[in-house]
Amino acid sequence: MLDLAPRPGDLEAVETASREEITALQLTRLRDTVQRAYQQVAHYRQAFDAAGVAPDDLRSLQDVANFPFTTKADLRQNYPFGMFAVPREQVVRLHASSGTTGRPTVVGYTQADVDTWAGLVARSIRAAGGRPGDVVHVAYGYGLFTGGLGAHYGAERLGATVVPVSGGMTARQVTLLQDFGATVFMGTPSYFLAILDEMERQGVDPRSTSLTVGIFGAEPWTEDMRTEIETRADMHAVDIYGLSEVMGPGVAQECVETKDGLTIWEDHFYPEVVDPLTGAVLPEGERGELVLTSLTKQALPIIRYRTRDLTRLAPGTARTMRRMDRITGRTDDMMILRGVNVFPTQIEEQILHVPGLSPHFMCVLSRPGRMDEMTVRVEARPDAASAGQRERLAGELAARIKHRVGVTVAVDVVEPQMLERSLGKAKRILDLRSR
Repeated sequence: MLDLAPRPGDLEAVETASREEITALQLTRLRDTVQRAYQQVAHYRQAFDAAGVAPDDLRSLQDVANFPFTTKADLRQNYPFGMFAVPREQVVRLHASSGTTGRPTVVGYTQADVDTWAGLVARSIRAAGGRPGDVVHVAYGYGLFTGGLGAHYGAERLGATVVPVSGGMTARQVTLLQDFGATVFMGTPSYFLAILDEMERQGVDPRSTSLTVGIFGAEPWTEDMRTEIETRADMHAVDIYGLSEVMGPGVAQECVETKDGLTIWEDHFYPEVVDPLTGAVLPEGERGELVLTSLTKQALPIIRYRTRDLTRLAPGTARTMRRMDRITGRTDDMMILRGVNVFPTQIEEQILHVPGLSPHFMCVLSRPGRMDEMTVRVEARPDAASAGQRERLAGELAARIKHRVGVTVAVDVVEPQMLERSLGKAKRILDLRSR
């Protein structure tokens, strides 16, 4: 793989600023954000008053812990524009969640917000190893989802050539990757694995493409999946993080020269990690739920947003800004089986240690009696698809999960291409318990 480490002069000054400079900038911007939220957003004014805090109470960064959280429910209750801090006429872009579990969460951007977002995604692509002149193949979904347009504007800001493919038409993705000579891929890791499968089905060696780096996000993934991608495609695989309520992709980015967690762009976001049950702020290094406060957003400033993503904070390495671990799961995708907390990423990790199994899987939850049960449905690779081989692989995986994760599950190893491929975020849990 090519050495994609930044050259002297590549970085913005703030990326190598001292911790003292970064925290001073954060406090200035945080105080301004809290003041504007209180003055311009009725929800925050009511929430602060109910909690007995006021903007002037924010004298240090640590004081933010005294302010109330913002949740997805708050955004839904103020649907569509109740959380905006500027008149709707100043909003140049709207994005929204799918709303599959209720009202969607709606976010707005002023022109300055869009410019900031593009700049942060450009910074992220550069940290991942992308450079001006690269050909960036964007396979994130376009539309109300922030992934496609966020990646698109950031790549253009960097000075790259953008191929706005979006998701779907996997065979065509392979053709375009070859014909247009993409050097950077942006999409979900699970969908990129589906593209690699399609390349191999077509007789194309994934290591023969021009790709040098894949910037993957929008779903949890593991170190073992990184290894599989990098080995099969001879490219770097790095993580990008974001969520629409806070901005979109580009909140944090893994640096290609270290690959040791995601640098949070702390000049625009203030991170905390809290206990998911009590909401208490945890010390640096302890794992919990990530909470983010925007520092520069105009249209929709967000104060202490509970992301539901589980991670931990650590000191900076490639940059002076702090890092967070790759997201290992979400508080809302945790499965509890006979008292044991289980995340899909734990199952994925065991699957990738069993030769003969593909990374395409689903956790199926059922309740045939009084107890919850889980069946791991996973595809065999083409060279291990006979009935006897699949039975052996099922037993090996069940034993690994029992030993390494601590739960007993059933395993159903199916033939290749039997599971539906996701074109965006992979769906890892099928809950049949309510049926």
